[in-house]
Amino acid sequence: MSTQPTLSSASSAQSIATAEAHSAHNYHPLPVVIATADGAWVTDVEGRRYLDMLAGYSALNFGHRNPRLIEAAKAQLDRATLTSRAFHNDRFADFAAQLAELCGMEMVLPMNTGAEAVETAVKTARKWGYQVKGVPDGQAKIVVAANNFHGRTTTIISFSTDEEARADYGPYTPGFEVVPYGDLAALEEAVDAHTVAVLLEPIQGEAGVLEPPPGYLAGVRELTRSRGVLFIADEIQSGLGRTGATFACEQEGVVPDMYVLGKALGGGVVPVSAVVSTREVLGVFRPGEHGSTFGGNPLACAVALEVLDMLRSGEYQQRAKDLGEHLHRELRGLPTTAVREVRGRGLWAGVDIDPSYGTGREISERLLARGVLAKDTHGSTIRLAPPLCISREDLDWGLDQLRSVLTS
Repeated sequence: MSTQPTLSSASSAQSIATAEAHSAHNYHPLPVVIATADGAWVTDVEGRRYLDMLAGYSALNFGHRNPRLIEAAKAQLDRATLTSRAFHNDRFADFAAQLAELCGMEMVLPMNTGAEAVETAVKTARKWGYQVKGVPDGQAKIVVAANNFHGRTTTIISFSTDEEARADYGPYTPGFEVVPYGDLAALEEAVDAHTVAVLLEPIQGEAGVLEPPPGYLAGVRELTRSRGVLFIADEIQSGLGRTGATFACEQEGVVPDMYVLGKALGGGVVPVSAVVSTREVLGVFRPGEHGSTFGGNPLACAVALEVLDMLRSGEYQQRAKDLGEHLHRELRGLPTTAVREVRGRGLWAGVDIDPSYGTGREISERLLARGVLAKDTHGSTIRLAPPLCISREDLDWGLDQLRSVLTS
């Protein structure tokens, strides 16, 4: 009896029509139906190949079906996949210890998705504020940045400034104050006696790969430390190699009080996220006060342990640094009539296209027609975040397609 998976015989058009008819329209995907994937390339149901220049918003930093990660998952599938945290499993201790070591921290609280990890960070900061800092009950405040993207739960969208993500979901969760991203003076004014944390993305991904001004993160670190406030760095997209370092914060010489991690931690194989911090901070939890049925499951830990081992070599960080310098050099050479601005770091870029050349969606569709997958955000901006395993030749080919789209 064959053990090969059964692939759908439906065409792309049929699959898209069925999905449109039977799934909620909370996404607007590009019209491509991917059937197989390997490294930096994917193939649709008709056999057309595409270069993936998005990498699952950094979830696929190590490429599609990375052999080491697939082997780790297969080996664990033959042993145990889920125990729940009602019991110990033999992969969890190593995962927690090694992730804490990678972050230079002491403790780990595992979850599954990035949004769950951010929710966990919010709960942790509030609990720490009441138990350690001594903030009056119910008065804890967390300061966040405008144009942030930390997920889409009810609490998280309560402090979003994106009306598309926020509208019609009220009443909203109180306890947050929004200040302009990169404005240290505004942040200093917002931090008061009831502030328990400042929650920031070191680089804002969804907003268009926005970097803060030089010295901003260091200023945030100094301010939070002097005021007795936690600095929480959401490195779900920017972390684990994407910017040319293990964490974007370290490129600014900054160590936060808490890392929020996800996406690439699961290697594009399983959802894995975590909050990583000190014993003083994560030590506020007692049994029953927070949890996740799947958080820290053996399969997730096995894959994440392989991810951590790959990161320890520094190979992927160096590739992101070297290829990233090449990427940004090439992007800066695009026609200035078509490109208004290029931002980003490492193998991560936001490219603002002049609206006269088309919306970000239209540019992404033209790239799709040329065999390149990218995604738009906020009007005429496209995001590029190829897998860190991409070859320079493939990267150049993808950039050639973008150049052709903008000059044809």
